[in-house]
Amino acid sequence: MSTPRITSLALLTPGNFADDDPYTGLEETLQLFEHAEELGFDGAWIRQRHLEHGVGSAAVFLAAAGQRTRRVELGTAVIPIGYENPFRLAEDLALADVLSRGRLQVGFSTGMPHADLLGDLVHDGDWRTYDLSYGRIARVLDHLRGDYLGGPDTVVHSPGNVQRPRLQPHDPGLARRVWYGGGSLRSVRWAAGRGLSLLSGNIVTGEDTDDFTTAQLGLLRAYRRELPSDASARVALGRVIVPLDGADAAGRARYRAYAASRHERTLAPQGPRRVLFAPDVVGTAEQILERLTADPVLAEVSELRLELPYEFHREEYEQILHDVRHLIAPELGWRPVAAAETVR
Repeated sequence: MSTPRITSLALLTPGNFADDDPYTGLEETLQLFEHAEELGFDGAWIRQRHLEHGVGSAAVFLAAAGQRTRRVELGTAVIPIGYENPFRLAEDLALADVLSRGRLQVGFSTGMPHADLLGDLVHDGDWRTYDLSYGRIARVLDHLRGDYLGGPDTVVHSPGNVQRPRLQPHDPGLARRVWYGGGSLRSVRWAAGRGLSLLSGNIVTGEDTDDFTTAQLGLLRAYRRELPSDASARVALGRVIVPLDGADAAGRARYRAYAASRHERTLAPQGPRRVLFAPDVVGTAEQILERLTADPVLAEVSELRLELPYEFHREEYEQILHDVRHLIAPELGWRPVAAAETVR
């Protein structure tokens, strides 16, 4: 087994907030992005969640994060495409990307969480007959690439300008920074065929095995087999990693209880889709490094995404980031960017 060597370290946070005080939670999440940049992290990613205490529009949040940071990549993992209008979403992402000076990393998924509640509110007509899957993502990509609308002679007139119509603002680099959150063989093959980068986390589909590691290795290898040789796509692995070293006694107990509450789901495939979950990696830095260096999936990638637990407090998130940055990631070969501690 080869030894993991991480060259890029990012965080993924849920963006929690209290029902009666959303501003404080969102502001603390923006501060967490700033803190990650100061620590030298290469990326800071936000989840997109509907009807929950989290960020419902990743594009809006990342536009704000772009004004609070200077260097760190800004990502979303992931936008469920079933709720989105492809052109309008592409406009929002392009604008946020330009405002961040080209730092957006955009992750997509198919599916519609809470579809029974939201489907009729988002779409007119019988949305169950619409293509709310891969084809909808392909339409976003077409717009991000700058495909012109109408025929070759079609123009639009605006004050002081006549031009062929396409997405504005147009940044040709953004289409090369699109990711897909793939958990099945079909999804990773689709992503590879279109040259998209791959996000693989702690949830996969057990199609030929009951073992999470075997299933995830199979997904990575299928993706790489299908990826065109000239593609510049990236692969990032997500893991819930919670070090105990810098936590107080109450924090250590909370972390262990969190992991224990989620352990049963890792013991067997869940539901008709046979969903497999990876165990959370909780312990001292020494214990975590022992587990990570023995993880054959981590040895297959060079980008690690630290997935922060739901509903923790800002101080706990900062402690986790600090311990991973100082005690764990350097032992996996990662080095922070030069002068990252003095950014801002």
